[in-house]
Amino acid sequence: MSLTRRQKWRLEKIQAERIARANKASENFEELPLNSDKAQIGLVITRYGQRLLVKSKSGELYQCTARRNIDLSVAGDQVIFQITQSNQGIVTALLERHNQLHRAHKLIAANIDQLWLVIAIEPHYQFELIDRYLVVAENAKLPINIVVNKIELASDMKKIKFDFSMYENIGYSVSYLSVKKQININQLKTQLNNKAHIFLGQSGVGKSSLINELIPNLNLRVNEISAKSKLGKHTTTNTTLYHIPSGGDLIDSPGIREFQLDELTNQEILNGFKEFKPLINTCKFRNCAHIFEPKCAIKSAVKSGKIHQKRYQSYLALVSS
Repeated sequence: MSLTRRQKWRLEKIQAERIARANKASENFEELPLNSDKAQIGLVITRYGQRLLVKSKSGELYQCTARRNIDLSVAGDQVIFQITQSNQGIVTALLERHNQLHRAHKLIAANIDQLWLVIAIEPHYQFELIDRYLVVAENAKLPINIVVNKIELASDMKKIKFDFSMYENIGYSVSYLSVKKQININQLKTQLNNKAHIFLGQSGVGKSSLINELIPNLNLRVNEISAKSKLGKHTTTNTTLYHIPSGGDLIDSPGIREFQLDELTNQEILNGFKEFKPLINTCKFRNCAHIFEPKCAIKSAVKSGKIHQKRYQSYLALVSS
């Protein structure tokens, strides 16, 4: 049902009042006296509205706000902040990012060392869906590994490893594990040490079970962050960074666990197939779409077996969708 003009005006008025209150609170917070002139580097744990939760190098959590001339910061960002006399914090600078992840043009997280695409034996993996995630990662210039979960359900592991050999052959790392049977879990933990990670994948593949295995006290950690930031239940739906007890950090966001292709152009989809890149400019026609054109280097590579037929089929499905 569409809104009346008066209803729209009222909603706009309420929104404007909320923004004004948030800006006023930010201005007042900036004016709080500082404990000292000494600034320190902190890690953004989560963000909600105008407020940030920042972890100092000593491990203390501080509720902070940022100067108005500071760009929006998100989980994973490193910032310079100072502590006020009320034991809160003011962010005075945002350090340069190594990378960043967007979802529908919204900044989600920063300084990610590794994406992990979790797929499973059940629900059975789909190559086109896997390739969608890989295309997004390649365009974001973020390294991505593949985790095949629930291998305890496999009736033919040899066939499964053959399926994923096409990804290993082009440079993607593939891990086979079972949370339920504790297969290869310790090897995965070793790979996570000293890095910041995000887990992606469709619903039902076992991401939550895997995250709970890596962070056994996750519910306690969520409650601690909620209490410190005074965000309450919002923390469970915000992008939040958690420390993994065995080493490394996990940036968790329910909103991006299942993200798929945003509005990528056909050229971006093409660039997302890493084994295609060396051949893109070697076709007869400069504007070759690698579909119907004659003397296409990519189609020739598919025919000769240098490019896997299933990967090429995924490319065709994505550019035509």
